[in-house]
Amino acid sequence: MRRSNVIVLGLIGVLLLGSTAVLYSKYRRSQADYAQMTAQEQETRTRYGQAIGEIAAIQDSLDAIVVGETPLIPSGGVAEAPGTQRDQMLGRIATLKAGLERTKDRIQDLDARLKKNGIKIAGLERMIHGLKKNVTEKEEMIAQLNTQVDTLQTRVAGLSTEVETKTQELATTNQQLTDQQHELATVFYTIGKKKELMKNGVVVAQGGVLGVGKTLKPSGTFNESVFTTLDTDQEQVIRIPAKKAQVISPQPVSSYTLQPAGENTLELRIVDPKEFRKVKHVVILTT
Repeated sequence: MRRSNVIVLGLIGVLLLGSTAVLYSKYRRSQADYAQMTAQEQETRTRYGQAIGEIAAIQDSLDAIVVGETPLIPSGGVAEAPGTQRDQMLGRIATLKAGLERTKDRIQDLDARLKKNGIKIAGLERMIHGLKKNVTEKEEMIAQLNTQVDTLQTRVAGLSTEVETKTQELATTNQQLTDQQHELATVFYTIGKKKELMKNGVVVAQGGVLGVGKTLKPSGTFNESVFTTLDTDQEQVIRIPAKKAQVISPQPVSSYTLQPAGENTLELRIVDPKEFRKVKHVVILTT
């Protein structure tokens, strides 16, 4: 009986030892798993923190890409050539676009690394989605800037053409006004004795009785080849190579004077050009 009890107790001891060994083994595995899980959690926390920091840095770089507030046309650029302005605007847009491309690369690299490391956190995914959306919005704004530059260039070209046309029109108008003023200020004069003036058809003898007492008057039909032009805006003196002379054309007497200017020379001085040139042809009879 004792022997059987000893055997039973021995078997129970063996079973207890086996159970203890199994439990200890499981305990050690649990400890190892816990340590591994803790390490993985710590690594995940570290990567999460790094991802958050990188997202913040990327957001800062996006915020630095100010598309709508920085003027494309520099102050004082109005005086510069349109081509220079356009080059400066396109250079500014290219700088913005290059910065945006670098930011896109950083976002894609971060997204790829998180996926490779198996980190799937809803908050991070929303942040990255927000970054991508921000990039898309800024790309659209840059595209709009390109369109605006093209539109401005077209407008500048149109305005340049319009200014050139207006300048030409103004020059033509000024020339027309100059020509009109010159025409208005110009008179035509001729000087000669009675016989010469009659021969040229400049004057005719009228009135008198039986050929006596006739007076000379302008014929009204003038041969321009025997007249000399005078711009009364530029010159107001007609020199007459004679001791005596009289104006027989109907210029107002108050608009001119006849004065001696040396031996056998007179000067007709125009004192009121506007009145004097109301009669375009001046006929001066010398004796």
